[in-house]
Amino acid sequence: MKNLIRFDWAIKRLLRNKANFGILEGFLSELLEDDIKIENILEGESNKETADNKFNRVDLLVKNSQGELVIIEIQNDYQPDYLLRMLFGTSKLIVDNMDEGMPYSNVKKVISIHIVYFDLGVGTDYIYYGSTTFWGKRKKDMLQLSKQEQEIFQTDLVSKVYPQYYIIKVNDFDNIAKDTLDEWISFLKTQEIQEGTKAKGLKEAKEKLNYLQLTEPERKDYHRYIENWRDSEGIIVGNYNKGKFEGKFEIAESCIRQGMSIAETVKITGLSENVVKSITV
Repeated sequence: MKNLIRFDWAIKRLLRNKANFGILEGFLSELLEDDIKIENILEGESNKETADNKFNRVDLLVKNSQGELVIIEIQNDYQPDYLLRMLFGTSKLIVDNMDEGMPYSNVKKVISIHIVYFDLGVGTDYIYYGSTTFWGKRKKDMLQLSKQEQEIFQTDLVSKVYPQYYIIKVNDFDNIAKDTLDEWISFLKTQEIQEGTKAKGLKEAKEKLNYLQLTEPERKDYHRYIENWRDSEGIIVGNYNKGKFEGKFEIAESCIRQGMSIAETVKITGLSENVVKSITV
């Protein structure tokens, strides 16, 4: 076992402790390119209002010194509708933090950060950012805030009024740290921190997220978490491989029906010659 524990377990256990806020502040500062200070950790699950209503489960909900709400969610398992889950999470959070009669100018700004360990969408990057901007349909200009609106919203950009989304696709990281943010992503992927790191929060993480620092109950809980994670990952990989094989098998059947030779079918599908021969029997 590596000396440093997984960030997804730590964020549910250790990082809620105010003494460890420096680790989270470092991560957020590197990602958001700002000096982030955490005011407090908020409840990460909204109250369930009706039997049909969804829980707004997040791994961590933080309020920073500017009064903004920051969602940090880590997702290991593939979810085909995850992008809509992100939308629901921010929308529910905004509504839950509105009081009756409250002016819209007091709506909380939400920053939604998602660390995913599966293929989400299609792209060549491993860090994606999303925000809302408005573009002129005729003149193609971008809508700006007036001076009065800038005073109300305390920003000069429309995009900063609305929720902002960050997606970190950990598995797509190429393991070459080009800057301090990459050093963080490398840690998220490998649970290892290189000597001489300059990334904010990582030196503190190296000290406080060490497996040897855990109490015995914490170690037992961590072992259970890792075993459950491995079991879940094994099921996903197994189902993926099964589906992949079945897909190739169907292609092979189609090739045989079209009169292709065994050699041609093997080349197209990647199946073994024996498997293709079994289809022709």
